[in-house]
Amino acid sequence: MKILLKNALIFSIVKKPFKGDLLIEGGKIQQIAQSIKATKGADVIDLEGKYLFPGFIDAHSHIGLYPEGLGNTESEGNEMTDPVTAHLFALDAFYPDDTAIRKALSGGVTTAFVVMGSANPVGGQGFIAKFKKGTAAEMCIVNPEGVKMAFGENPKRVYSEKKTMPTTRMGTAAVVRSFLLKSRDYMKKKELANKEGKEFTETDPKYEVGEKLLKRELVARIHAHRADDILTAIRISEEFNLKFVIEHCTEGYKVADLLAEKKVPVVAGPLLTFATKLELRDMTMESLSILVQKGVLVALMCDHPVIPLEFATVQAAAAMRYGMKEEELLKMLTINPAKILGLSERLGSIEPGKDADLVVWSAHPFDMKAVVEKVFIDGDIVYQK
Repeated sequence: MKILLKNALIFSIVKKPFKGDLLIEGGKIQQIAQSIKATKGADVIDLEGKYLFPGFIDAHSHIGLYPEGLGNTESEGNEMTDPVTAHLFALDAFYPDDTAIRKALSGGVTTAFVVMGSANPVGGQGFIAKFKKGTAAEMCIVNPEGVKMAFGENPKRVYSEKKTMPTTRMGTAAVVRSFLLKSRDYMKKKELANKEGKEFTETDPKYEVGEKLLKRELVARIHAHRADDILTAIRISEEFNLKFVIEHCTEGYKVADLLAEKKVPVVAGPLLTFATKLELRDMTMESLSILVQKGVLVALMCDHPVIPLEFATVQAAAAMRYGMKEEELLKMLTINPAKILGLSERLGSIEPGKDADLVVWSAHPFDMKAVVEKVFIDGDIVYQK
């Protein structure tokens, strides 16, 4: 099926906005030009006066794990029974009928990294979802994408109540280290069995995940707010040569030079919210501009349901009050999270060959009066106002 979008103001993210046409075929962006002639069989949609953007991407979300309107009894975000639950899959708890998904589409968000919460030092494996209709498996495009880890107050609070380790920051660090050391030993046992031509019969799903982390086949997605927790996360990641991303990074602006020097990617936020705990007391919107000025690769998260995904553009627009430029914020919602998720060849910008995940806005999305009129995912219309 061919769809020709005509006369839109196209924000490709990688080039300056321009008025033109876009051809969708086979779920991909086939052509972009100032004018494209309609061919036989093409469905033509005139977008005169409309704004065309790539679908926005949130690289850290709990949507579908805390379904809207179902209360705490249906919350699936944390398995608070063991500090190490690396073998969990967020996909197994995802609720595809969460009403928040349609609302996210109404805010222009088409893709999210869905991950469990931060109760456990090693929480489990997240996945990437596109918000098209269907089952959890049909929405999933990458599983697993990364392994959730957490430093700071959350693991301390959860396990202090249970009166078991970890109850301190050093305890949390020790739990993570111990998991990685045991994973290393597990790898050696497997290698020895293989070398000796023996069957390996001690398969442990937790350490299978640890092995993938140590082999850099999976990315550690590390929850850390305070500067000292960020530095601990970096120190342990370097100790074990992990690929890693810092999530939240609330006080990252205090160590921005180091983050830039070490080329640490950051998924920042949520920043348009109340400081609900001690480690958030120095939270500031100005952190984004500091990180960007230093050269850090930054994506902006809502941490849904902390900020509902439908308000991703509201949070981004608010950051302009604190020194952020429009073009940098748009990258934080599109190409930057695509890079962090390893999907920049498919998503994050409007370019030929990329997935036709496109959003038609009535005005610029940072205008509070702007509304989403149509959303395409893989060339199919999944939302219409």
